[in-house]
Amino acid sequence: MTDNNKRTGEPEGVVRVRIPNRRLKEQFAIADLMLGSNHIRVRCGDGVTRMGRIKGKIKKRVWIREGDILIVIPWSFQDEKADIIYRYTKPQVDWLRAHNYL
Repeated sequence: MTDNNKRTGEPEGVVRVRIPNRRLKEQFAIADLMLGSNHIRVRCGDGVTRMGRIKGKIKKRVWIREGDILIVIPWSFQDEKADIIYRYTKPQVDWLRAHNYL
């Protein structure tokens, strides 16, 4: 950590970012509207608006708000629904934009 980073409190240049795995049908999405009861309307990377369900594994650990960038997995039997499996933090979103993933 450089002396400048110690004073400003900014993290170093290393940011860990999870990328969606296309083989597992994961894709980027944006939280569009909070519907309550673990459900969020999301706009997916393929242009489809789906009903997203927050998986129990991240339900209590991560708070999701409108406008957040997410990773979702569309359901195989109902294409209008998806499971939300990951939420990106602000430094991670900045890294994704800098490296042309978004």
